[in-house]
Amino acid sequence: MSVLLKGITWSHSRGYTSITAVSQRFCELNPGVSIEWEKRSLQEFADAPIENLAKAYDLLIIDHPWAGFAAATGILLPLNEYLPAAYLADQETNSVGKSHLSYNFNGFQSALAIDAATPVAVYRPDYFADQGAALPTDFEDVVELAKTGCVAFAGIPLNLLMDFYMYCATTTSSFFEDEDNIVDRAVGIEVLENMRRLACLCRPEIFGWDPIQVHEALAADSGLYYCPYAYGYTNYSRRGYCDHLLKAGDLVNYKGNMLKSVLGGTGLAVSSLCENRDMAVKFAQYAASPLIQTTLYTENGGQPGHRKAWLDEENNRMTLDFFKDTLKTLDNSYLRPRYNGYLYFQDHAGDYVRDYVMNGGNAGNVLDQLNALCRKSREGKSI
Repeated sequence: MSVLLKGITWSHSRGYTSITAVSQRFCELNPGVSIEWEKRSLQEFADAPIENLAKAYDLLIIDHPWAGFAAATGILLPLNEYLPAAYLADQETNSVGKSHLSYNFNGFQSALAIDAATPVAVYRPDYFADQGAALPTDFEDVVELAKTGCVAFAGIPLNLLMDFYMYCATTTSSFFEDEDNIVDRAVGIEVLENMRRLACLCRPEIFGWDPIQVHEALAADSGLYYCPYAYGYTNYSRRGYCDHLLKAGDLVNYKGNMLKSVLGGTGLAVSSLCENRDMAVKFAQYAASPLIQTTLYTENGGQPGHRKAWLDEENNRMTLDFFKDTLKTLDNSYLRPRYNGYLYFQDHAGDYVRDYVMNGGNAGNVLDQLNALCRKSREGKSI
């Protein structure tokens, strides 16, 4: 009997070549099984509702803020009911940061953390070596470096919103805990003002860039050599991937503490509408296993979610030590809210942050707009 599984992932090498390589080997080991992957852009990955995707695909690469929605609707399989307890315990023990638990909402395990990421510092090591320049160690160092015109970061709404989260979560432990005010007013205003202060020293083009475009600009002859925070991509630290290899490292300090970036990454989920769910779950278990994550997945451009892959010497050798040099930042990262309804806030709040950072205005008004959005996102939702 033949089995066809259809999957949807995202279009960068990190999200596509890795999972297709793993699928190829899985199908060789399971004759009669075929897995076809389609891909979508990074923006579509962030925007596409999983309830629509789950109707068309068996396997889904998803973002963890969907966990609350998945638990409430049952659109994805609860993998905690399909996978061995020992396997899930290993996934949790060997999680990179909170990657594994980010897909668990009230006990409902909507996906396996197949990919781990958070914003990290990225730079051209050849430039700093040639200049004999020291890397920034805190926010004010970044501001000074930006005055030379060589600094860039992702300025599209979603990423600026995540930067706002990062600065707030670094400054206060009371972030997103009050349903009426997401952050202390003085803290929020200062964060927005500092974000704008740095952005004013960068090229206006950054407001149209996502993290991939930032990496591409740094890896080309663009005159840009340092990014203080961008969701990391090991691909740009691998021989042959780009003209100028990039080095990644932990984030700088802000007000005496290392910046607490916002956890990203992706998870591998199975649609509850899948007709061959046993085989789909078997593939998910295979793809997220420590052996495959450490070898096939990483070797083919992936950025694994299993900790053993991050500690592996060969994986670090072929990525300029990307994994070991950023693991502290991953482990320190902030986990976004995931309540059913949160994505309404995330989908709209970045527009207000970007408008202020790009054009200026009244930071207090921006906080009022964010608070109103947050209240609306929580209306009638389970938290």
